[in-house]
Amino acid sequence: MAAHLSGGRVNIGLLREAARKELLNCLDKCPGSKALVWDNQLTAPFGLIAEYSLLKEHEVDAMYPLQSGRLPTNSVQHMIFITRAKVSHMEIIADIVFGEEDRTSKKDYTVLFVPRKTLLCEKHLQGLGVSYITLDEYPLDLIPFENDLLSLEMESAFKECYLENDSSVIYHVTNSLMRMQALYGVIPKIYGKGELAKRAVDMMLRKRREVLDSENQISPQIDCLLLIDRNVDLLTPLCTQLTYEGLIDEMYGINNTTAKFPPEKFQVPDDKKAGPAQPAQAPEHRKIPLNSADQLYSEIRDLNFLAVGPVLSRKAKQISAAFEEHKGAKTVSEMKQFVHKLPHIQAAKHSLANHTSIAELIKEHTDTESFRENLQVQH
Repeated sequence: MAAHLSGGRVNIGLLREAARKELLNCLDKCPGSKALVWDNQLTAPFGLIAEYSLLKEHEVDAMYPLQSGRLPTNSVQHMIFITRAKVSHMEIIADIVFGEEDRTSKKDYTVLFVPRKTLLCEKHLQGLGVSYITLDEYPLDLIPFENDLLSLEMESAFKECYLENDSSVIYHVTNSLMRMQALYGVIPKIYGKGELAKRAVDMMLRKRREVLDSENQISPQIDCLLLIDRNVDLLTPLCTQLTYEGLIDEMYGINNTTAKFPPEKFQVPDDKKAGPAQPAQAPEHRKIPLNSADQLYSEIRDLNFLAVGPVLSRKAKQISAAFEEHKGAKTVSEMKQFVHKLPHIQAAKHSLANHTSIAELIKEHTDTESFRENLQVQH
């Protein structure tokens, strides 16, 4: 599922495997059947770490969103809340626990804080009268999206640092860098730009000195670390991105390596065309994964959008030629070779169809007068 994470200069798959192992250890601390109650902001990132089939192997029987109101009736022995350390979430957790306690079946409860628990949340739970809940931590920090892209997924980090004067994000950044160096070796060269970058570097160097004697001597796989404060350049995020991937993100948003598109432009799979007519339903979004596991997307994602069309045209000709190969096959061995390549060719054809449809959607937008005027203003 995550083979593309190991295809870069550094094997980011190791980070994912470490996160999976830590998650399963946290689950195995809670014996018996389990229900997971998720902070909505964590559901998709966790999907990049561990799929539901793996969770089921560790006795996870049900999963629910963390929201006000009673949960559906269930017979699990242990209920695990997986959440960021937010006071508002503690109140929802307490309401759910009280609702479950009113039912006949008794359960054990655990709150798994990501990436760490806070004293404020602990005190708030005590004040709400649920101090008997077990509190634990799951130190998930850097989430691997690509073989060259990791994210803490802390959307409010800038606001917390600069508007609320809450520098706990720096602590999380430092811990994530220390965890990375435990897997990939000590980074020899470190550069920073900005006040908060300096504070993060100072904290990390202090932590490195504290654990120096116990560090495994791993040969460094990362040569250089560059930390940049967001407030060093506040304008760049406001400019329109003009790469293929950038325009997808501008128009539809890429969240956890997946984007949602209107379904009208996309082909209906052949296996759904046949059969009796289905009752009309409201069209749903078409969810398409966008990562380097898709070879075509990996090739065009960083191209200027104007250069995408010729690449798609060339790929279409290559796929068409590949399908024509079977006509020239005269021996059983040649037919066998074609059959062996057929799944790959069909996957490439499906990918081409998807990206052709996406490119058409983008072109409709970039051809508008408002888009062109917007670019003129920016330049």
